[in-house]
Amino acid sequence: MKKMMIIAVLIFCVLSSQMENVAPQVDCYDACSTGCVQSNTRLMQRCDRKCQIRCGPGTVYLGLKYAISP
Repeated sequence: MKKMMIIAVLIFCVLSSQMENVAPQVDCYDACSTGCVQSNTRLMQRCDRKCQIRCGPGTVYLGLKYAISP
């Protein structure tokens, strides 16, 4: 019983090491504009405009960083 458990854990480790991690690419503008929710519409529009500038064409949001996609 103990050998089967060790073999199962070993197989699991081998299989999990073969998996590739793919970082999800989130829409930059969507990620930025989510933080623009305000009760003051002027401030919300200002924040939205900053997001449009920051997330121009070809920009991808990666966690806390912005990167230009190829």
